[in-house]
Amino acid sequence: MRGPYFTPLVAGLSVSVPFVGPEAQERARGRVFRARIGANESVFGPSPKAVAAMAAADVWKYADPENFELKAVLAAFHGVGVGVENIVVGEGIDALLGYLVRMIVGPGVPVVTSLGAYPTFNYHVTGFGGRLEMVPYCDDFEDLEGLLARVKAVDAQLVYLANPDNPMGTWHKPARVQEFVDALPEGCVLCLDEAYAEFAPQALTFDVGDPRVIRMRTFSKAYGMAGARVAYAIGHVDLIAAFNKVRNHFAMNRAAVAGAIAALADGEWLADVLREVAAAKARIGAIAAANGLVALPSATNFVALDCGRDGEFARRVLNGLIARDVFVRMPSVTPQDRCIRVTAGTKSDLDLFEEMLPLAMREAAHG
Repeated sequence: MRGPYFTPLVAGLSVSVPFVGPEAQERARGRVFRARIGANESVFGPSPKAVAAMAAADVWKYADPENFELKAVLAAFHGVGVGVENIVVGEGIDALLGYLVRMIVGPGVPVVTSLGAYPTFNYHVTGFGGRLEMVPYCDDFEDLEGLLARVKAVDAQLVYLANPDNPMGTWHKPARVQEFVDALPEGCVLCLDEAYAEFAPQALTFDVGDPRVIRMRTFSKAYGMAGARVAYAIGHVDLIAAFNKVRNHFAMNRAAVAGAIAALADGEWLADVLREVAAAKARIGAIAAANGLVALPSATNFVALDCGRDGEFARRVLNGLIARDVFVRMPSVTPQDRCIRVTAGTKSDLDLFEEMLPLAMREAAHG
């Protein structure tokens, strides 16, 4: 029987997903995880005010396709210079990345990113036929000098940088990022993924007049709304307006938008979450040290733990934790894959991690 017709581009792609979710692992294992501290979700959840707003939303209605109210609140939240015309709202940063890539990248177009950085961006570039140009990390940081050199060498139209970084948790100071932006050649756009910006000591100042940078933020991390899928991008008016050519105008749901608006207004809850995350990261570091591991400095809601050997050993540690119902993840590329990555958890999450880590380490040491 004749099968469906695919474009040559799609026909040539391999079937892949950027991440294997914990649910898929639970189905394969036949039981649920007792500690879910691997996906960088906020176990502390959303603001109660956001929960109430979502519960009260008239979900029988479509959301405003322009998301005007949320954009207006975001513009006021971010202050001088940012207007509703500088903001686009989307169903998670993953979707916004896809729209941005679709707007800029065609078959064969070079796109620069870091080797081992957030894989969903690569997924979209490959899906639209772009040519990925990878730059290795430098001492567990995304290499700004290396990224800039590769941009100029291949005449890239798009470059990706996560700051703070995922999966390592490291962070470049705003002045250094601004130097990078200033040095970009005309016609190249920096996609600055700031999913973890709330956890960083300081963020880059907003300059929506510069067409070379678009910044992406989310309610999935510090605001505890990963399942609601609410994110936004801030940039030059011309770049933001172009999203209307390709985005799904009815992708947002009313409850999620209402929750995001309420979450922005509850600064006290956000401050509490940041304190909880800081305390959890400190405890993860202490647990790591007690087991001979080194916690990398983190400006996110997770900690990368250097297992002190190679990727094979770190994967044995990870698998040992998973077998003991502790869901964690690890970087995918050498030498960052010497680490496992642990998300800030509740007391019970970290109690279990503390109990199971030495068992997983002992098992990993014996191969």
